[in-house]
Amino acid sequence: MTTPEHILIVDDDAEIRSLLGNYLQKNGYRTTAVAEGKGMLAALDKGRADLIVLDLMLPGDDGLVLCRNLRARSDVPVIMLTARGEDMDRILGLEMGADDYLPKPFNPRELLARIKSILRRTKTLPGSRETSEAARVHFAGWELDTISRQLVSPEGVVVPLSGSEYRLLRIFLNHPNRILNRDQLMDMMRGRETDPFDRSIDVQVSRLRHRLADDAKEPAIIKTVRGEGYILAVQVEAGK
Repeated sequence: MTTPEHILIVDDDAEIRSLLGNYLQKNGYRTTAVAEGKGMLAALDKGRADLIVLDLMLPGDDGLVLCRNLRARSDVPVIMLTARGEDMDRILGLEMGADDYLPKPFNPRELLARIKSILRRTKTLPGSRETSEAARVHFAGWELDTISRQLVSPEGVVVPLSGSEYRLLRIFLNHPNRILNRDQLMDMMRGRETDPFDRSIDVQVSRLRHRLADDAKEPAIIKTVRGEGYILAVQVEAGK
């Protein structure tokens, strides 16, 4: 028997927690509902969540801070809720790593549809190679320690990576010498459906190239395939 997918609801409004919890349970999901960030972290320590519904306005650390910190430790999909409908809130939420954004008040059926869509996409992402389980990955003289998340240059210098830079590098390392288009990269980064004019992945690739000292004009590691996407054009060795 298949275990129901687990949705973690983080909202300081008790009525919303109760409404969403009951509604999602009636639609076949297992739910946990908490009121703030500490509760969210405690719930994640107890067990894995398949998706988090995260309110923006919370006591203590707000949803943006929680989402940013979460992205440093997990790729779990996040749908952000907010009573504010400002475009800047939406943009900031997505930049912090949220997969989708829904302003309050919202129709529970719409939230359910978005949850189903995100979970469906995360299940159908391209398979990865054996590097996904390797403790150390070597490429073009670089070494990535996937336990400590440290990137070490050919000269032995530790190069700091943000959470999004680390996730993007892992995606390329798991799919070497394979062209990945923008939609695939965005799906694997966060699982959300992207606008065809969304250029944020291009910015992320540019930042990662900078970390790798990869010439932006003539990149040797992450190459641009015009009209198709990007490719990690180097040999990757795992577990050595």
